[in-house]
Amino acid sequence: MNLTLGFLGLFALVFFMMLRLPIGISMGLVSFGGISLMMGSKTAFGVFTSGPFEFVASWSLSSIPMFIFMGYVCYHAGITDSLFVAVKRGLHRLSGGLGIAAIGGAAAFASVSGSSLATAAAMGRIAVPDMVRNGYNPAFAGALVAAGGTLGTMIPPSIIMIIYGIFTETSISQLFIAGIIPGLLSAAVFCLTIWLRVRFSPDLVRYKPQPADLGDAPTMTEEGSLRDVWPIALLFFSIMGGLFAGLFSAAEAGAAGAFISLLIASTRKRFGRESFRRAVVETLETTASTFLIGIGAILFTRFMALSGVPEYLSSLIVGATVDPVVFVIGVSVIYLILGCFIDPIGIMLLTLPLLLPIMKSLDIDMIWMGILIVKYLELGMITPPVGLNLFVIKSMMPNTRLEAIIRQVTWFIAADLCTMSLLIAFPILSTWLPSLIQ
Repeated sequence: MNLTLGFLGLFALVFFMMLRLPIGISMGLVSFGGISLMMGSKTAFGVFTSGPFEFVASWSLSSIPMFIFMGYVCYHAGITDSLFVAVKRGLHRLSGGLGIAAIGGAAAFASVSGSSLATAAAMGRIAVPDMVRNGYNPAFAGALVAAGGTLGTMIPPSIIMIIYGIFTETSISQLFIAGIIPGLLSAAVFCLTIWLRVRFSPDLVRYKPQPADLGDAPTMTEEGSLRDVWPIALLFFSIMGGLFAGLFSAAEAGAAGAFISLLIASTRKRFGRESFRRAVVETLETTASTFLIGIGAILFTRFMALSGVPEYLSSLIVGATVDPVVFVIGVSVIYLILGCFIDPIGIMLLTLPLLLPIMKSLDIDMIWMGILIVKYLELGMITPPVGLNLFVIKSMMPNTRLEAIIRQVTWFIAADLCTMSLLIAFPILSTWLPSLIQ
């Protein structure tokens, strides 16, 4: 144990991230340097030889590229377009119906994407131009789609849930099932927020669009009906039904979902050889970046364990007889602050080595905590200055100021805080469904 070196490593990690060094590389450098100083360079090379291989070779991780591939196949096959049109037709008479349809479309696409960024990008390309053409204030349209994109990390399948389950040795299948109610609750609160905003600020949907607002965004065809929801429904119920029935594990569910998505895409004219190639390339890029952060986190976890910092912090918390709810609220504040500056996977893998021993010592339900952490990370996707979903939407709206989108997204941040409070106050919202399959 070397607490001094461990805390110096934490400060060094923060310093590297302030220099904009990728978080995976930052954690790897700090870990190698720290282990070398504590136990010698041979031990450090040994850890760097075995650690990454053990992480990447994990069978559970094989589901990550499968779920990512499933989302990209659905995107390039045009399933997202017809899905949005179908939901829009069902809600067009409701006040703020087009915005609510965008949230509904995001929730449905989240059930096959597993990624917040992918969900925001897919719905932004489709829904934002359509809303602006129909009189929605561009900043309001961009903000609600950015918020809807966060559902990609909560509604299963979720890449973040898979990584959390592996690091905490928690059942990924139960995490997936636990995310259904919180995900639907988040979507419902977003829809209520849109309805209230339009109700009390009707000018938000009386905007006269300018040509510059739309840029070169293509006009979306109106082909689609409620029958076009069947591909998403088939994928979702195939995956979740198989998990509920115990027919396959989370890793096998990813393979099943990818296979079914390919079968569905093959029936669509726009999914050809080039679309397949793009889906494969984008899957490889996303998987590689995710695994790089994971490898860095594994090495950082080894360094922290050798330094004794997690055990030291755990003993301080337990010795102070901190109430678990007080601890959870404290963790909420930490995640909300970090979410303003660091990407979600990086935050989770940076903090878990420190928090996991404390959570276990306080006997906190790991399913409930997993859902809360996912919710914290969701919120970080839309909190400035580094809310990644905001930048994804801004890239599609070059003539809309980022500051205007941020002003509108604050309403959805407030809505997410309300949802988070409900999940903390009523753990049964997260634990009831998983209890049915124990």
